[in-house]
Amino acid sequence: MSAGTVGARTIRCPGCGGPSVYAADNPYRPFCSARCKNNDFGAWASEAFAVPADPEPDADAPEPGTGRPDPLPH
Repeated sequence: MSAGTVGARTIRCPGCGGPSVYAADNPYRPFCSARCKNNDFGAWASEAFAVPADPEPDADAPEPGTGRPDPLPH
């Protein structure tokens, strides 16, 4: 056992669900292999995954409570 695996734990790979050693000497951490890491990267790059965000407010929409458009867009 190398120094990097002392105290290492095995977790579930987020790509395939198989076992993955979560240790500093695993270059694919938290993934189990280069394949799982690259598949995940490809999904982000193709926008299959996205971080949820609030929609941008419509600049021409009335300011809440006034019925008028906001004179100074934010």
